[in-house]
Amino acid sequence: MKTEKEKMLAGELYDPLDKQLSDERLRTRLLIKELNDSREDETAERARILKELIPNAGDGLWLQPPFYCDYGSNMVVGERVFFNFNCVVLDVMQVTIGSRTMFGPNVQLYTATHPLNHMERSSGVEYAKPIAIGEDVWMGGSVVVCPGVTIGDRSVIGAGSVVTKDIPSDVFAAGNPCRVIRSLAQAE
Repeated sequence: MKTEKEKMLAGELYDPLDKQLSDERLRTRLLIKELNDSREDETAERARILKELIPNAGDGLWLQPPFYCDYGSNMVVGERVFFNFNCVVLDVMQVTIGSRTMFGPNVQLYTATHPLNHMERSSGVEYAKPIAIGEDVWMGGSVVVCPGVTIGDRSVIGAGSVVTKDIPSDVFAAGNPCRVIRSLAQAE
């Protein structure tokens, strides 16, 4: 029989109040508190916290506190990725972020979701869908990326957008729901 964590990572319905998952989230919350309470000049301390919080991150990850996530361990982050103030990553399932991607303030990435059927939902179970963001992507402030979305390399997502469907590479997309506005030439 699968553990609740195995179900969670497989995208199946699972109980988020499971002891193992609750303990892992508590550990993450304590690391986040350390990160968010750290000073900008405490670079060695921040590097230590980030290595423990997001072990699958490339060199040069910069999280401008405050920052929040569910687990950290379900994030795979490329090199030189930047998160501005107040970003949230609900990494119940894998969140993949390519190198040199930048997130404006208040960007939120949600892998967690809930059943549409009220009886299932009221039982407390939930599930997740992965998010994949390519390399050299720029997301403006207050973008929300919904569960299961993929954003292609070098695309730009306009501020305030709600991304509900996949966005291809090399485009500018914006709106609620987010849609492609125009293509971006490689030279731009």
